[in-house]
Amino acid sequence: MTQSIRFLPFVFALRSAFFAAALVVATWTSAAASPATPAPNPEAGERIAARLKKAIGNSGFKNGEIGVWVGANSSKGIETYFSHNGEKAFIPASLSKLVTAGAVLHEFHPGHKFKTQLLSDAKVDNGALSGNLYLKGGGDPSFVSENMWILVNELTRAGVTSVEGDIVVDDTLFDNVRFGSDRQDERVDRAYDAPVGAMSMNWNSVNVYVRPGDKVGDKLKVFADVMTPYLKVRNETKTVPSGRGKTVAVERTSEKGFNGDVIVVTGAMAQGHPEFVVYKSIANPDLFAANNLVEFLRQRGIFVKGKTRAGAAPKAATVLATSESKPLAMIVADMSKWSNNYVAEMLVKNLAADAGEQPATMDGGMNRVRKYLESAGLKPADYEFINAAGFTRRNRLSPQQIGKFLEFVHADFTIFPEYLASLPIAGVDGTLRSRMKNPPAERWVRAKTGLLNGVVGLSGFAGRSGGEIVTFAFIYNGGGREDKARALFDQMAGFIVED
Repeated sequence: MTQSIRFLPFVFALRSAFFAAALVVATWTSAAASPATPAPNPEAGERIAARLKKAIGNSGFKNGEIGVWVGANSSKGIETYFSHNGEKAFIPASLSKLVTAGAVLHEFHPGHKFKTQLLSDAKVDNGALSGNLYLKGGGDPSFVSENMWILVNELTRAGVTSVEGDIVVDDTLFDNVRFGSDRQDERVDRAYDAPVGAMSMNWNSVNVYVRPGDKVGDKLKVFADVMTPYLKVRNETKTVPSGRGKTVAVERTSEKGFNGDVIVVTGAMAQGHPEFVVYKSIANPDLFAANNLVEFLRQRGIFVKGKTRAGAAPKAATVLATSESKPLAMIVADMSKWSNNYVAEMLVKNLAADAGEQPATMDGGMNRVRKYLESAGLKPADYEFINAAGFTRRNRLSPQQIGKFLEFVHADFTIFPEYLASLPIAGVDGTLRSRMKNPPAERWVRAKTGLLNGVVGLSGFAGRSGGEIVTFAFIYNGGGREDKARALFDQMAGFIVED
């Protein structure tokens, strides 16, 4: 089973977030300065419907495999311009994140930030912290290496040069259930199936870089980012003569007596072959983050005498350093543009924490998401929504329900500018960066993608030259022709944009 996501190197992901922030500002300004968006005139709606009907008829798909709804909001309310199996329930895959994004932006606010802290109930004497140092997670889905540096640098400025006690990671804001029962049953070591935890880091995944050795017969050069005592690398590879390509496998496993993850690299790579990277999830977010803290402290010359372990920070502990997350709008953009399952589920547990649930659970957060979905007019008996990321075959929504939900968000000025800015832009970024790279759809379509085995989705907003914004939802549930369905949906999105 695959998902429509791409896990990015950490620094590039941060750049993407800053770009998303610029989009947020630009979209807000445009929305604030513009009059109400006009709906397409009847003649345009008829032309769109005729094009879509013909495309579906010529596609070769069975009638029940494709679901489509296209419409817009007007003075008469939500108008449907075209529907094909629009009321039929389909597996939406990652189109589910459209609902999650709306709920999270509504329940928090676009500028909300999560906090990660270093605390201690011990005194600092001549640079020595005489007790334990606590790393307290605040559920930040965007906490990465740069944020850890912020914490360590602030601790350094406080004059700490050694920690006499343990590094204790406080993961208690969330429960200790790392994988919701609503995900697919089979666990994999890929980044899109990363666990969740209140103290998480680098999307709970590791970048493993592999390149050829210096000469034939040498082991390949393997780099894990960030390499800490939590990780072991078992290198069972060799460099072969030029022209033989690569036959390299990277797997994550465990080892008896070792309280961490083992990265096993096997196979061969030819001299001159370019470096490649594999993204692997980790098993224990709390210990992973704690060991990263130890490594970052070491690099700043702060020695830790104790061990790393899980525990709760004392209520009387003093805050020594704080790292704030990116604004929520930018975190939602990370989720939507790259279809990040981990971010979606972290945000949902934060909804439960925000409601006062201690510890926060996935069920508690999903109850708030479903409540928001129902505020858009959906009835509990008419849909199934159990997983915030869509990483399941049990979610069920119809194209019409998705389309009308999008119109509900479109009508809410308090969140719509940030919501629209979070979506991938055709031919520009996110999961649509390599799709619809030519007119008419390029830059005129902003939409969420979805992908599971036998499932393809595309849903969002298409702009037209007259200033109209048309809402659409396309879903394919069929026998495996995902590439063909994706091409059909790209073509159909272009038909909406055309005059």
